[in-house]
Amino acid sequence: MLREMLRAKVHRATVTETNVNYEGSLTLDASLMKAAGMLPYERVDVYNADSGARFSTYLIIGKPGSGEVCVNGAAALLAKPGDRVIIASYAALEPAEIASHHPTVVLVDGANRILEIRHDIVAGTRLPM
Repeated sequence: MLREMLRAKVHRATVTETNVNYEGSLTLDASLMKAAGMLPYERVDVYNADSGARFSTYLIIGKPGSGEVCVNGAAALLAKPGDRVIIASYAALEPAEIASHHPTVVLVDGANRILEIRHDIVAGTRLPM
């Protein structure tokens, strides 16, 4: 039996733009995608830390180093510029793979610049606001 496990996340990225008239997806700075090992058109779940909204979409590559996090299409109604979001991807793992699995966690500042890349999640860790 396969289990869905967190593979990677960009934690508390700041939404820079929303565009309801775009056909859909989330445009993400290519540098953030690379750091998290995420690919264009990969399915991601997005959790809005400010409103509580959650949605699934897919990634479109943004300009490297731009800090771009643009929520497009209908999902644009679930976020606004300045909102902090968690962008997560998952992988289906065999039971034998789970013990050695460590997700990639990309921590960013308010301008979506990489602060740290981790391969663990520490329970109870509080991040600066």
